[in-house]
Amino acid sequence: MQMFKRADGAEQPYWPCGPFKIRLPFIHYRWETAEMLQALIMFVVSLGMIPLLEKFLGLPYDVALAYVVVCGIGFMLPALLGVPMVPGWITPAIPVVLLFLGDFEPGPEAIQALFALQFLVFLIFLILGITRLGSVMVRIVPNSMKGGIIIGAGIAALMGEISSGGRLANTPISLVLGSLICLYLMFSVSFKGLTERLPFMRKIVNYGMVPGMLIAIIVGIAVGEYKMPDVRWGITTPAFGEMWNYLPFMLGFPEFKVFLLAVPTAVIAYIIAFGDIIVGQSLMQRADELRPDEVIENNIDRVHLVTAIRNALHAFFAPYPGLAGPIWTAVAATMAERYKYGRKAMDSIYSGAGTFWITGFIALFMLPLVSFFQPVLPIALSLTLILTGYICLMVGFEQLNNNTERGVAGTMGVVLAVYGAGWGLAAGAVLYLLVERTHILRFRSVKDHAETKAPARD
Repeated sequence: MQMFKRADGAEQPYWPCGPFKIRLPFIHYRWETAEMLQALIMFVVSLGMIPLLEKFLGLPYDVALAYVVVCGIGFMLPALLGVPMVPGWITPAIPVVLLFLGDFEPGPEAIQALFALQFLVFLIFLILGITRLGSVMVRIVPNSMKGGIIIGAGIAALMGEISSGGRLANTPISLVLGSLICLYLMFSVSFKGLTERLPFMRKIVNYGMVPGMLIAIIVGIAVGEYKMPDVRWGITTPAFGEMWNYLPFMLGFPEFKVFLLAVPTAVIAYIIAFGDIIVGQSLMQRADELRPDEVIENNIDRVHLVTAIRNALHAFFAPYPGLAGPIWTAVAATMAERYKYGRKAMDSIYSGAGTFWITGFIALFMLPLVSFFQPVLPIALSLTLILTGYICLMVGFEQLNNNTERGVAGTMGVVLAVYGAGWGLAAGAVLYLLVERTHILRFRSVKDHAETKAPARD
């Protein structure tokens, strides 16, 4: 229960604070049991960043865990400040970020480079949020280019897992089985029919990716694709004191040329995050239409400002290869699916998102959970990427209204996935102007047609 209750058809209660709307658990929204249980499993995805921090930044495990805790603080901010979407990383940008970091030696050099990149991402989000150009961009970008950005991000996420040398080749049994179970439970038409007839099936769907992930973990350990976990008891001990030695305050801030080198990657990261914002906007609009008892305000400028704050937090206190993105697509879609079952299932979209990441943050200090999931961290990240790819393709095609838009978007998406976001955006803009924007040509053809019909003059 909570102190303030929402009137039917109104917005969830909040405390106004400048551009933000503060909401606290048990005060402005109730605690959701289903999201709490889901987060006790799904928090393992946030731990999946530890191997990348160790490899590319040269961090010890305990320092990397402290970085993840800082990330967990950032994950709690959107629901606190009035953003209904479940936050995550800029997941499809991770391969591009790692390519950028590959030019720097792991250690101080790579940490400084990642600070430069994340600081630039912070500036982009901040400027677009303050000037309100972020919401303008969402409105003025053509449907075909919106769809192309989302489709390209989806293709890139899938390619990273199923390409030669990807995780699918190394752990095919657990990953294929886990992916199929997740897709069936979350998106199958036949399973939705079962949820309408059998209450037990509806309880299963409440937990989104969790059943598929648990089965994938059990099968992966059983067939030898993953090691048996060594479960330990107690509380985790992130090295917050030692973490200071791996931050720009001690290592020094990067030179100006490093910032220049980071500009292209920062722009690409924002373009992908822009696609995530469009995905989130689509999911929230759909949820708002299905639930007339709550008004969901998805303010794009506020999304930009909160994402800017999170990237600034990371840049100075935990430079992160995943960056800070506006939405964790797979979990947000799962939550939107459960939300549509009514107020008894989930009182508010904020109660779901808030409960999820507060629980996820607490779970980072539960040593039995952290030690249990430590050997199977790759499967959690892989399932997230595969579901992100599927959802991006689904939502991307949903943006498109005719075959012309589908052709432009599809071509743009492939170019983006293969050659990067910059080339993809350029390809989409050129195709949009050449294929869709035909006003000049249409004007000329009408004029020529009129001249041929006009009587000849002596």
